[in-house]
Amino acid sequence: MKEIREIVRLYDRLKSQQVPAALAVVVDVEQSSYRRIGARLLVAADGRFVGGISGGCLEGDALKRAARAIATGKPAVHTYDTTDGEDAVIGAGLGCEGRIDVLFIPLRYTDPGNEIEILRKLLDTREAKVLIRLLSVRDGVDWSDFDRPFLPARIAPLATHTGNSEAELTQQAGQIKSEGRSRTKRFTDDEGHTGRLLFEVLQPTIHLVLTGANYDIPAALRAARLLGWRTTVIGPRRKLSKEIVDLTDARFDYSEVAEVTVDAATALVLMSHDYDWDRKMVQHFLPLSPPYFGMLGPRKRMVKMDASLPDSELARYPNLYAPVGLDIGAETPEEIAASLIAEIVMAFRGRTGGALRAREGSIHP
Repeated sequence: MKEIREIVRLYDRLKSQQVPAALAVVVDVEQSSYRRIGARLLVAADGRFVGGISGGCLEGDALKRAARAIATGKPAVHTYDTTDGEDAVIGAGLGCEGRIDVLFIPLRYTDPGNEIEILRKLLDTREAKVLIRLLSVRDGVDWSDFDRPFLPARIAPLATHTGNSEAELTQQAGQIKSEGRSRTKRFTDDEGHTGRLLFEVLQPTIHLVLTGANYDIPAALRAARLLGWRTTVIGPRRKLSKEIVDLTDARFDYSEVAEVTVDAATALVLMSHDYDWDRKMVQHFLPLSPPYFGMLGPRKRMVKMDASLPDSELARYPNLYAPVGLDIGAETPEEIAASLIAEIVMAFRGRTGGALRAREGSIHP
């Protein structure tokens, strides 16, 4: 969501200045690519841009194609084929050796339903959302009716165009949402025309909740802020430093812990270095089933705490990470923060955290 927030901010500036703009969106990927489906690049007619659709290899050509979309007022899909390591169009060795489809969409500020306005409404979502996009239209069909993603609640036009029922499209969207990975699907309409639909999964911003007020808290908060995560600290208010206050979106005293919401995108980490307070936090948060529950400190500390609890449920909790962090030999607060943040990303992406050189097959499924 961080990239989308930056795109919305630039969009608002461009709209206020009435500078024409276009949006480039990665809508399909085969084999390898630096960016995945859903990567976006907003381009203004005056040369300003934000976001990205590659590691920098495609942006130069993408800026030109975005300018063309602005000039013509018509969306278009371009395929960058780098499977041979050399794209003839841009004349540069890209190295990714993949095939990337990019949709270029001229933005109409007068349209309250353009893609940026749709994304704006999803910025603060606390659950995964699926956007359904038509990647091609039949001859004679006005593309402007379909140059945006559709939420499952508003897919009647897509159902009519593709020959699928709304129930079928909603069922497919639900399945892909549960899998957590964007993908394209082919369809055949009632007249035998074929096409593709993109089901893009948008995940909510991770909410990092830390307990404590010690010197190792700011490093974790800075790392989370760099990623655009929401941050909350729970601890004794009188001990929260100005740095912690400046780095957090919300702060609560231990006595206010009931006000902290836990949802499917919450990562909770106990970092207080205080056994008694950590034990109280475990008793409060464990019934709320956070998807990531981390505890700083040695394993024996967790075992002792588990034995002291009435039902000894802590050690059996499936989403418990104790000791917290990946095994990188972290020592300093900054290294511990890197270890912690990487493990949280790993947990939410369903990966194991091993070295990529040891992974068999592609980096991305």
